[in-house]
Amino acid sequence: MLDPFRKRQWHIASDQTVELGPRGHLMGVVNVTPDSFSDGGQFADPRAAADQALKMVNDGALIVDIGAESTKPNAKSVDCDEEQARLMPALKAILEASPDILISLDTYRASTAEKGLAAGAHIVNDVWGLQKEPDIARVAADYGAGIVIMHTNRDRTVLDDVIEDQKQYFDKSLKIAEQAGLNENQIMLDPGFGFGKETTDINLELMARFDELHVFGLPFLIGTSRKRFLGAITGREPQDRDIATAATTAILRKNGAAIFRVHDIKINADALKLADALIVTGQRSAGRFEP
Repeated sequence: MLDPFRKRQWHIASDQTVELGPRGHLMGVVNVTPDSFSDGGQFADPRAAADQALKMVNDGALIVDIGAESTKPNAKSVDCDEEQARLMPALKAILEASPDILISLDTYRASTAEKGLAAGAHIVNDVWGLQKEPDIARVAADYGAGIVIMHTNRDRTVLDDVIEDQKQYFDKSLKIAEQAGLNENQIMLDPGFGFGKETTDINLELMARFDELHVFGLPFLIGTSRKRFLGAITGREPQDRDIATAATTAILRKNGAAIFRVHDIKINADALKLADALIVTGQRSAGRFEP
């Protein structure tokens, strides 16, 4: 198993790279939807989305992830035209406000990914792990974009063992990525907390055994922010789950995750700084620290 804290580069569009390893990074969530589970409607206006993106970057986010279709359980599906009508004005407004912001597109549709990347986005974040519309992998390869391949339990047969199921799913997704010409250094995996993982115990087991996923030798993005299982544990509503989210950020960073997709940047930035400081101390003690 390779050291998840080793220095490496995640290659994204526009010939840019993100350095991974020595410190964790935050991805801010900007939903331009009317029905997202914790912030639906707040940033549907392009100006509001741009203001939120700038605030997140100022608070410490490296990347902003724009979502134009809610992925909460039982959310109403929208077609690609509606998704793009929501996403493209927000993307344009954000890039006009700050051309240097790194933008991720939360979409599983190849046509939406192509339009967004052509307009200046850098990353595609696919909650169906390239398996809903496999052509999205080709689009990401054509643009040299970073790709986040997320695991989901939705609409599929799931193995009893949570880690073995992750391995089976990612093996299929990674074959799609390889056939499309994606390079390994473009790929980020996401274990998909909450996506079809209906019980608190399943999510906790996935968190407790997360380090077993480093067998892939690829970096991981984590999306626990304000998820339902955190509410089941704390008894809090979505908007009040940021402290619990920050706890998972610290735990999973310590266990080797690289990027954290969150709603509240400030509190997670503090959690990440603490986890990174502990990692450096541990590596220094073991004689592995690279300044």
